[in-house]
Amino acid sequence: MAPPRKRALPAPLPDGFTLIDTEKKQWKLGRIIGQGGFGLIYLASQDMEMPVGEDSHFVIKVEYHENGPLFSELKFYQRAAKPENMQRWMRSKTLDFLGIPAYWGSGLAEHNGTRYRFMVMDRLGSDLQKVCDRNGGKLKKHTVLQLGRVLLDVLEYIHDNEYVHADIKAANLMLGHTDPDKVYLADYGLSYRYSPDGVHKEYKNNPKKGHNGTIEYTSIDAHNGVAPSRRGDLEVLGFCLLHWLCGALPWDSVLKNPIQVQEAKTSVKSPSKSVSFKLERCFFWGVCKARVSIHHIRLQYVGLPHLRKKVAELQWRLSHDLSLGNPVPVKNKIWR
Repeated sequence: MAPPRKRALPAPLPDGFTLIDTEKKQWKLGRIIGQGGFGLIYLASQDMEMPVGEDSHFVIKVEYHENGPLFSELKFYQRAAKPENMQRWMRSKTLDFLGIPAYWGSGLAEHNGTRYRFMVMDRLGSDLQKVCDRNGGKLKKHTVLQLGRVLLDVLEYIHDNEYVHADIKAANLMLGHTDPDKVYLADYGLSYRYSPDGVHKEYKNNPKKGHNGTIEYTSIDAHNGVAPSRRGDLEVLGFCLLHWLCGALPWDSVLKNPIQVQEAKTSVKSPSKSVSFKLERCFFWGVCKARVSIHHIRLQYVGLPHLRKKVAELQWRLSHDLSLGNPVPVKNKIWR
């Protein structure tokens, strides 16, 4: 039998198929509820006697064994997202929520001569991209601020644990299945260990790897083929927040030309008159005729961003809607 094409979607496994993880826990597969670029997502249960119900709280991501993204995601969870470490970090920051999906187990399986890799996770709900699409591509100002606060918490945690996400976008932000007012940063298949054992990767251009990522949000470092870093994550987050707030980005018209996108992003960081005008129009439409000023934090490639300060600023803005003069409850139901 010929081996499967690398990174192809796997052939579906039978309904009711049993997987055994590395800790010998058994998991029963239900129906397929989604798919990513390289894998399928199944409902799952630990009840071996009953069919997997639609109310299951678990899902299993399955890819061919040869594929890389799920392996990378597993390494992230095993090294950086152990539940006890996350709880300890949350206590140190006085947080009651951290938007990283829970990991329950993983392992290898074989069916009809083909090997698979799988990972068991909490079941999540819809992704934020669908919410954006339902709202004409834009989100309310206090929703964007809330997202910024939640994501800065997640980024601070994973950065403290030697990793960067490297693929922040609405499609990778998932609402809770049982509590849709919670949002999680998911899909760590492109996560990168930027500082193994505390030694930061050096800055090095690699034109062969230039422009990697989702082109709308790719960091300038990534455009240059430089390995992902903390400042890249923050830059990508900034582009996402701008998009969600305005419903558009100044480089939308040139997305098929990565070099022009890169030039436009560089101009935003050192804005020319034409780029400033585009941003002013964007904010005019999106934020109650707000004036625009560009504030760029000059982070070094190996620099340590002061995220706690940024979280505090966003928390303050959430409690005081500056454009309307009305307080916004932090726990408002804002995702739907």
